[in-house]
Amino acid sequence: MIQESRYQQSEASPISPCSEAAAQAYDRFLTLLIQRHPQRAIDLIQQALPNLAAMSLPLKLQQIDRLKFWLDAFRPLPPVLVAELKKLYDVKFTYNSNAIEGNTLTQSETELVLNTGITIGGKTLSEHLEVVGHKEAIDYIETLAQSEAQVGEWEIKQIHSLILRAIAPEEAGRYRQLDVQAAGTGYRYPPHYLLTDLMQEFGQWLNSAEAKALHPLVYAAEAHLRFVAIHPFRDGNGRTGRLLMNLLLLRSGYPIVIIANQVRKAYIDAIVVNQQNSSADFFLDLILDSAQVSLIETLQIVVTASSSRGQGLPFYEDILAFLQQSDA
Repeated sequence: MIQESRYQQSEASPISPCSEAAAQAYDRFLTLLIQRHPQRAIDLIQQALPNLAAMSLPLKLQQIDRLKFWLDAFRPLPPVLVAELKKLYDVKFTYNSNAIEGNTLTQSETELVLNTGITIGGKTLSEHLEVVGHKEAIDYIETLAQSEAQVGEWEIKQIHSLILRAIAPEEAGRYRQLDVQAAGTGYRYPPHYLLTDLMQEFGQWLNSAEAKALHPLVYAAEAHLRFVAIHPFRDGNGRTGRLLMNLLLLRSGYPIVIIANQVRKAYIDAIVVNQQNSSADFFLDLILDSAQVSLIETLQIVVTASSSRGQGLPFYEDILAFLQQSDA
């Protein structure tokens, strides 16, 4: 079970005039949703936001900061909401991350494997084990996100081990022992005999003041790119990189950011561009788009929950003001 602190950063506040104002705003918001049915909360949130695709990277970061500010206004989230969010993201993150690597289980089949333990006809044992291992790795990064311990080689090896230990135990958590290159581009990854030094340097960067001074999304995206450029393991680098990225984001109070299988080509192309000319802009752009999707999906669950009455005043004020203006 995920700990409540994954989605919260402070203890609950006593009832205040602000809480009363938030309760009244919540009531008005729900009344408008009833009047506008079949529109849902997610529709109103999307209408209130400018088109992210037309924005520069700095403006995208500002919009995502706004969404994060709205979400923070609902903290601390009650256990029932935390449990619902975990159930959602365990399945979505596991399905998409495995699908990017070629796993053929659908999202609904992934949910069945995780929730019931049944096997799906026509699918391989290794595909089922990939689902279980990835879920265990999610649990691990969620636990690690709650601590203040530094993230380094050992933690990264643990993530990798959880992913692969049931499929390739001889490789789980162990650096590759041979040199490899990207099949599609011919990009040569660093020699295997340099991996220990490179990963130690990577760990130093991860925990440096310079890296932690970056915007959390820039920091997490850069960490992902640096890790996959080293490619320390023979297999499982992509899944480990996406889990590492989300570990850093969870520590900053973000929900799980999922790179959807539908953008697999753009995701791989963005990594290739970075490896060829060191430009991170395309990759960061994709991560920002994915972060906005996750924040909106999280908010749509939070903002209508009965337990949110009395919280989240900045969200309700902004949305109600937008609706009033758009109806004028």
